[in-house]
Amino acid sequence: PSVPRHTNRLINEKSPYLLQHAHNPVDWYPWGQEAFDKAKRENKVIFLSVGYSTCHWCHVMEEESFKSKEIGEIMNKHFVCIKVDREERPDVDKVYMTFVQATSGGGGWPMSVWLTPDLKPFAGGTYFPPEDRFHRVGFRTVLLRIAEQWEENKDALLESSHRILEALRQTSEICVQGQESPPPSKEVMDTCFQQLSRSYDEDYGGFSQAPKFPTPVNLNFLFTYWALHRTTPEGARALQMALHTLKMMAHGGIHDHIGQGFHRYSTDQHWHVPHFEKMLYDQGQLAAVYSRAFQISGDEFFADVARDILLYVSRDLSDQVGGFYSAEDADSYPTTTSEEKREGAFCVWEAKELQALLPDPVEGATEGTTLGDVFMHHYGVKENGNVDPMQDPHEELKGKNVLIAQCSPELTAARFGLEPGRLDALLQECRDRLCTARAQRPRPHLDSKMLAAWNGLMISGFAQTGAALAEEAYVHRAAQAATFLRTHLFDPNSGRLLRSCYWGKDNSVEQSAVPIQGFLEDYVFVIQALFDLYEASLEQDWLEWALHLQHMQDKLFWDPKGFAYFSSEAGDPSLLLRLKGDQDGAEPTANSVTVTNLLRAACYSGHMDWVEKAGQILAAFSERLQKIPIALPEMARATAIFHHTLKQVVICGDPQGEDTKEMLHCVRSVFSPNKVLVLADGDSAGFLYRQLPFLASLERKDGKATAYLCSNFTCSLPVTSAQELRGMLSP
Repeated sequence: PSVPRHTNRLINEKSPYLLQHAHNPVDWYPWGQEAFDKAKRENKVIFLSVGYSTCHWCHVMEEESFKSKEIGEIMNKHFVCIKVDREERPDVDKVYMTFVQATSGGGGWPMSVWLTPDLKPFAGGTYFPPEDRFHRVGFRTVLLRIAEQWEENKDALLESSHRILEALRQTSEICVQGQESPPPSKEVMDTCFQQLSRSYDEDYGGFSQAPKFPTPVNLNFLFTYWALHRTTPEGARALQMALHTLKMMAHGGIHDHIGQGFHRYSTDQHWHVPHFEKMLYDQGQLAAVYSRAFQISGDEFFADVARDILLYVSRDLSDQVGGFYSAEDADSYPTTTSEEKREGAFCVWEAKELQALLPDPVEGATEGTTLGDVFMHHYGVKENGNVDPMQDPHEELKGKNVLIAQCSPELTAARFGLEPGRLDALLQECRDRLCTARAQRPRPHLDSKMLAAWNGLMISGFAQTGAALAEEAYVHRAAQAATFLRTHLFDPNSGRLLRSCYWGKDNSVEQSAVPIQGFLEDYVFVIQALFDLYEASLEQDWLEWALHLQHMQDKLFWDPKGFAYFSSEAGDPSLLLRLKGDQDGAEPTANSVTVTNLLRAACYSGHMDWVEKAGQILAAFSERLQKIPIALPEMARATAIFHHTLKQVVICGDPQGEDTKEMLHCVRSVFSPNKVLVLADGDSAGFLYRQLPFLASLERKDGKATAYLCSNFTCSLPVTSAQELRGMLSP
């Protein structure tokens, strides 16, 4: 590579996204006091650009505008320019995204916002083309207009920014109204189910026409709704909606059939042409959802998809020290000699390429059939490509094929006169060969930042899949990642989590000069992960750490006046608003997950004030839960768990005994959304016995492993049969 012409102060940052912009001709600053002081000293508008390193349109805007010498000169002359990685600083992103969505009716990344020197927003948008285009104003024009307005109408802009901020403060406030109590769970659950049912795509699954996101929160809600209504037509429909969606996603192009894992979303109704980036948070949640689908249905198809996801993460998103990287990009160079990256280049195929890689005749098939013929038929490959031009506006996928399993194995086998049992092995041979060929292509950019929250989601994925599939290796990998978190993203002196760390030189783990403190979502997803890991491994250290973190979360983020938790802690003068997330999207919002965390924490500790807090969160969100629960399906699900009361399934027995293992396998193999698992191993000095004194009164019956079902620390009659226990676990 040639020596870069420009280097700005982002070269000193650790974030892969900020480093991508370190050689722009723009005089970028990271978010911080140096930039704020410069803006005030020179009385300049701040231009804030927020994105992330695997964001396709962020790359486009950089290529078109931020690498332009002319545009760079305009930016440097008139503005103090700040770059923010939204994954490092979700608090900053959320404040200004709230503004952009409120004033423009839409949002997304890259986010472009203009602020007064005291950080109040007055203009904003997302992607801008460099020059004026049909129906769209160009970035250069916007920059010059805003610079002119600041010179000529500064007071009006300042007044406008003040009014906007006050309006945002009022509209974004979430607090309990009067003496409001948690909303009734039946109405919330029924309304959420009806809203999902109306938006459900009967043909292809999912909950919109296009674009289509995996939305694990919707699927988890439907599984819980089924578990509580399994004998009703509504319950049957909820289960059918979830399982059909999961099957269609797994067959679709959103699923990487060669390299495993799932892309971020589908641009079409059919789950066919994806936006090709792969995000860690999707893999963690989807592994857990597919393992639940296996628990419920017993269909190995779902177990295989969960294994497929974990194979991808283990191979491509895993740090040697134990953590998980954030994402892989959508864009890459088509060949080693290409000068321009293209979206999906790493994943798509030309028909002639497949024919050349799979020329072997297939024994026992219709005469003249090659491996390529079978594979191309099964995965919908066409000579001229299978991507609808409407899904490819920039013609990056012209003549290419995105693999999508369009036939059942039985139909493909019948088409070529094959025994049905042979097809799986043939297709696997083809996939292995293509995986080897694909490995020769330039890989997409890897965002090697490691985030506490997303590592938490992935630990849950490994722990829950390991428990449901009885795969000890997955549980071990979850424990390895939790150890990584405790070593690299936890400060034992302050007892607090850190937000991020980074893959450094020689496979070391590096931290930024001033570490970013953990946000609410970091605590919530890590606590959930530690509870999941305890239930999968029965190592009590994870429980002890989870309860410590829950106390710390209460201290840093709880709103004692309006109830629920703020997303960020108090005391940062650069943060204009302390917000509470109110939507379960690609990730569940932290307050939704923390309701269940608090109920689990109470079951493991006996601290009933955590149950009260859970109810207060539901009360704070009561209006939204009753009107549009589809915006909060994870919190709607938690409403049912709150009202039905979590059941403690206590197994008294020797952890190494076969009878205990049989009982534990029974508990882990059944989907029951309102249970927590406790092993009473007889160690009266252990952490759990100190937390839950009632465990000392529970005994093994006739010397055998014995199960008790307890609610509010009052226990049922003991059972010693796994079959009896299975019956007790079904609501």
